[in-house]
Amino acid sequence: MLSFIGLGLFDGEDVSIKGLKKIQGADHVFLEGYTSRLMGIKICEMEDLYGKTIIVLGREDVESHPDTILEYARDSDVAFLTGGDPMVSTTHADLRIRAAERNIPTEIIHGSSISSAVCGLSGLQNYRFGKSCSVPFPAKGWFPTAPLDTILSNQSLNLHTLVYLDIQQERYMTVPQAIGLIEEMAEREHKEPPRLFVGIARAGSDTPHIRAGDAETLKGHDFGDPLHVLVIPAKLHLIEEEYLTAFAGL
Repeated sequence: MLSFIGLGLFDGEDVSIKGLKKIQGADHVFLEGYTSRLMGIKICEMEDLYGKTIIVLGREDVESHPDTILEYARDSDVAFLTGGDPMVSTTHADLRIRAAERNIPTEIIHGSSISSAVCGLSGLQNYRFGKSCSVPFPAKGWFPTAPLDTILSNQSLNLHTLVYLDIQQERYMTVPQAIGLIEEMAEREHKEPPRLFVGIARAGSDTPHIRAGDAETLKGHDFGDPLHVLVIPAKLHLIEEEYLTAFAGL
């Protein structure tokens, strides 16, 4: 059995009781460590909480070389852990398909996801979100502008955009960095950048931070520790505007 288990947003208390029982009863526990991270708990603390040794997996381990996971799951119970929800912002549909092709039973134990948490924290209505996108750190000779296309396409349809920010081994993109990159994308493409942003930090923690405003306001604002995420709203509904005013300093 291969169990996909969402750990939630921030620390060891976010996992569901069902998920916790599955982890504690598993023969092997893997943690996907590249699409999201729980900033409120260390791996060693997770091992103490679960009473299990945790094997941390990189992108190549999951996407290109999943045979170890699948071979274990053929004859024993495997817990495959992800931050958030396994099939939302951390999508692992391909791994589940590969398991099905080998007649390995699977299940999903859902966890809280940033895609729903941003609605509660920002007051932006969930049915008004369009396609999400990710802003990566640029590399030498590589500066993608596709995220701007997604944002502008959503805005043309009067839809909000959830923007995931890059996570690397030793650095985490901040809201101000992301806004600066989006502005540079617009400059390179000779297009108008968005005018309103909502930055969110540490969703799921005891100290989440939300701030709404224009680019200059948010680029000069200290959002504190990671993880950060960005929302670019479309035209605001009256209730959305009131919510952002009350809780995000709009």
